[in-house]
Amino acid sequence: MPCWQAGGRGFVQVLGEHFDQFFELVLCNGNAACGNGGPVGYHVQLIEMRCYMSAQQWDYSFDVVVVGSGNGGLTAALCSYEMGTRDVVVVEKSDLYGGTSSISGGGVWIPCNRYAKEAGASDSLANARTYLRQLITEEEVPDYQLDAFLENGPKMVDFLHERTQMRYVTLEHYPDYYTNLEGAMVGHRSMEPETFAASELGEEWRRLRRTHPMMHLGGLIGFTQVEAALLIGQQPGWWKTAAKLVAAYIADIPWRLKDKYHRRLATGCAGVARLRASMQDRDIPLWLNTPMRKVIDEDGVVTGIEVTRNGETVRIQARKGVILAAGGFEHNQAMREQYLPQPTDHRWSAGTLDNTGDAILEGQRLGAKMHRLGEAWWCNTISVPGEAIPRLSIMEKSYPGSIVVNPAGERFSNESQNYMAFQQETFAKHSEENPCNPSWQIFDASFRARYFVGPLYNSAFRPDWALPKRYEAEGFFAKADTIPELASKIGVDPAGLLATVTKMNGYAVTGIDPDCQRGDSAYDRYYGDPRFSPNPCLAAIDKPPYYAMKVDPGDFGTQGGMVCNADAQVLREDGSVIQGLYAIGNCSAPTLPCYPGPGSTLGPAMTFAYQAAKAITGYRES
Repeated sequence: MPCWQAGGRGFVQVLGEHFDQFFELVLCNGNAACGNGGPVGYHVQLIEMRCYMSAQQWDYSFDVVVVGSGNGGLTAALCSYEMGTRDVVVVEKSDLYGGTSSISGGGVWIPCNRYAKEAGASDSLANARTYLRQLITEEEVPDYQLDAFLENGPKMVDFLHERTQMRYVTLEHYPDYYTNLEGAMVGHRSMEPETFAASELGEEWRRLRRTHPMMHLGGLIGFTQVEAALLIGQQPGWWKTAAKLVAAYIADIPWRLKDKYHRRLATGCAGVARLRASMQDRDIPLWLNTPMRKVIDEDGVVTGIEVTRNGETVRIQARKGVILAAGGFEHNQAMREQYLPQPTDHRWSAGTLDNTGDAILEGQRLGAKMHRLGEAWWCNTISVPGEAIPRLSIMEKSYPGSIVVNPAGERFSNESQNYMAFQQETFAKHSEENPCNPSWQIFDASFRARYFVGPLYNSAFRPDWALPKRYEAEGFFAKADTIPELASKIGVDPAGLLATVTKMNGYAVTGIDPDCQRGDSAYDRYYGDPRFSPNPCLAAIDKPPYYAMKVDPGDFGTQGGMVCNADAQVLREDGSVIQGLYAIGNCSAPTLPCYPGPGSTLGPAMTFAYQAAKAITGYRES
């Protein structure tokens, strides 16, 4: 209901018109400490009192309004509720909840988290900070932001573990992405969600955005990141793991009668499901098909949002704060062309199609300071004919026995390094004279038999004759008996490709890649195959037929957004706070722009959701 109904110019309305003076006189008593740099509690009181005296007409009123239903948004809602502010709503643009978090691998990078400690890992926040400061300058990420993440990330994990259904598993063997740097760890800083039964969600299961097909066997059976390393790389025991997953899927007859998808949820889908189930326990409302159209502000103070719901314009009051967690602008082609390196195409992005920069555009309109709009969370993608969004190419290109080449048939980067670094090098090497796009992953029959390669799987699971003809017809995939013939089919220089393959076959013998140093780091070797020596990341490409799969310079979301303080409050260019407005996740400026390890987006998003909730509610850790 409206916080105030206009009914003539009474005392309250007059007072509202002179609120700033009233606030200074009564609450602050002239104390300058209550200004923009003062206690958050005073600002919350200001927002609440301004809402009470506002002449706005509201259709709905809540203490906290969260925009976006990924890990960050759902964490913000749960933390606000558990910290004592029970009147919370989450609005979501799509007809499905979970955003890009749900289709992701679900990793959360938090140094010194409880699950790592329980596993006996030896780490410290000092080591993590040392590691990060070699990758991130203070100009890129101020000390207050980095320290807030490091100090509060473990507290956020504890808070969710103790109060909600959120549970994680430490990734013991998944290393930081720059293992050559001081303070890096070869495991335990990243977590993945424990698997979760879809049946626990009831009908809400049908509204959950499912994990990308790349993380499913046959598009139906989800697997964890640990299982993925076994399956895709066909490491020892992979057949047993696959058989176990398939057998459990078939045997679950009661669920088979209800749904074609596996009851067992894994990776990003499991993480979102656990958060949503925790919201259901508390009856926190989630409104789907409710896109935000406008952030409502009065005299520089955010008091609510305007949305479209059931075809009508609806105004929602936020008595204590609006938390924007609505993702980036990866599917806004105009913004991509304005800000991102070229070439760029939203069809190459693996982010959720609904991420069109709505929150960022509203932040810009309100005068928020912006940072790193020219960057994204880069990763090669493969656009599979018939699939709505492309797949990330994280593991396939890393295994020994394949290379990625440009139109000249030349390599331009270390295929086994982390995906962010690979794509950044792609842009650095790209030019009109020597383009790196389109690029192709090249491999042979041995590689095709050994490893899962995107939708091709391997030749045992999906032989060549079973591949859809449209793969070749639409230019996604090619096959030939010789390297020059393959090159001609994909528009790559035959002599250049033959020379590159010949050279790489020599490197496989010596174990040394002088061109790109493939296999030199611990991260490289994480996806290496110990069956090959002297370098587990290098193997010959010499058994026909030969194959090519097109890869694009894609991403899984844009990186830049609103600059915030340690409490996730949005800042203006002059450093002042936009009262009542908070931003987390990919609509805020990144905390870990270098992507230091698996889960470097979800970790900060959830941590600053926790920080925003503390600021709004006044919660203090015991």
